[in-house]
Amino acid sequence: MSTMTYRPSTAHADLGPSFYDVVAPAAFPQHVLRFRNQRWAEAVGLGGLTDDQWIAHFGRFEPLPDNLPAPLALRYHGHQFRSYNPDIGDGRGFLAGQLIDGEGRLLDLGTKGSGRTPYSRSGDGRLTLKGGVREVLASSLLEAYGVYTSKTFSLIETGEDLMRGDEPSPTRSAVMVRLSHSHVRFGTFQRCLAYNDAAGIAALVSHSIRHYHLQAARGGVMAEEAPALLAAVAAASGALVGEWMAAGFVHGVLNTDNMVVTGESFDYGPWRFLPRYEPGFTAAYFDQTGLYAFGRQPGAVAWNLERFAECLTLVAPVAALEDALRGYAGAFHAGLRRALCARLGLKAVDAEADDELAAAFFQFLLKSQAPFERTVFDWHGGLARRAFAMAGPQAAFYVGADFARLEAALGAHEPVAASAAARTYFEGEGPATLLIEEVEALWAPIAERDDWSLFTAKLDQIDRAREAHAIAPRR
Repeated sequence: MSTMTYRPSTAHADLGPSFYDVVAPAAFPQHVLRFRNQRWAEAVGLGGLTDDQWIAHFGRFEPLPDNLPAPLALRYHGHQFRSYNPDIGDGRGFLAGQLIDGEGRLLDLGTKGSGRTPYSRSGDGRLTLKGGVREVLASSLLEAYGVYTSKTFSLIETGEDLMRGDEPSPTRSAVMVRLSHSHVRFGTFQRCLAYNDAAGIAALVSHSIRHYHLQAARGGVMAEEAPALLAAVAAASGALVGEWMAAGFVHGVLNTDNMVVTGESFDYGPWRFLPRYEPGFTAAYFDQTGLYAFGRQPGAVAWNLERFAECLTLVAPVAALEDALRGYAGAFHAGLRRALCARLGLKAVDAEADDELAAAFFQFLLKSQAPFERTVFDWHGGLARRAFAMAGPQAAFYVGADFARLEAALGAHEPVAASAAARTYFEGEGPATLLIEEVEALWAPIAERDDWSLFTAKLDQIDRAREAHAIAPRR
């Protein structure tokens, strides 16, 4: 173990066996460690594990000391593209362990691709190596850009050939572990609602308050605690959407089983970053109606929160729950203001000035079609960057009335003090990006000749971006 104290927990098991199934991990023919998140391993007291120990715990899933004695496949339902599905749950993953970090927060180690469970249906319970690589990339860049996200903790190639309809097959297999603050999903509550299980809802409310939202405690009075929890979840979820929008990120699959009570982004399948500002840009090829398009993400999360609120009607008055939901819109706008100022390296002024900055920024991007991330890069630090931006490859975009509005909004904000890492990064050639063409280019040498050098170089660039932005995490 590392110098950070390893503090195990089995808190999820306290909910009782009606919330999970004890399962066994798959026995894989091979274990090749492809990614180990040493920075976060140090933060939770696991940095001192040898690679062999790492593979034992996160490839064969031998229990961590004094932790869950066996993996738990979690039970939940969910709306998937707004169609209710009671036949889901952890179908290729499980809760492998829990930890308490240095700030006293409960953290989960959850898997993807770890084998079949009672909820696998016709699936094989596996993850493609390419899917795992994409999760590492997405979570790393989102963290760098200040999004409250799960962290990809481990990726191990497992030596099986998988058949998939959405990529050339057979394709290589992997098992992934994510570190996150919760796997209590909106769909976890929905399952209890489907069974009219008020006691289950109450247990989830109490659990969520005790471990994630202590500010919602009301002395154990459920009729008051459930609305307070909803208000806290709505606030956290609103802030998350603001962070996505400031990062130019499209999650792609905002189903209720992909949203958790901590307001944390996780489960990266068909994600995309915007090349240019386009409200109708979608990430998933199967999202044919654009339900989860970039510009519809705030509304999609609001809809999901309403489904969460419906679950709480078993234990709390409808009027109080309606009041709790009303905070979502304000939380989203505040989150967007905060996230965009942070991304641009500017000090927040007040709601009016920060709203104007956001409006001017997105209006300029929409009308000019300037590349999203390069615009953020060029103007990080505000008007002090004018000479740099005007000498760069995107200078031709910085003209006209819409740019003049953005320039005025930038001028109303002071820059934050630039660190040495920020000065080096933002005087460099350009920003860390993960457009779909780049992701495919990173994957090609891995698939063709097991060459991981471009992948490693991209992670190094993302690390530099994270250090340069130095955005304080929301949690």
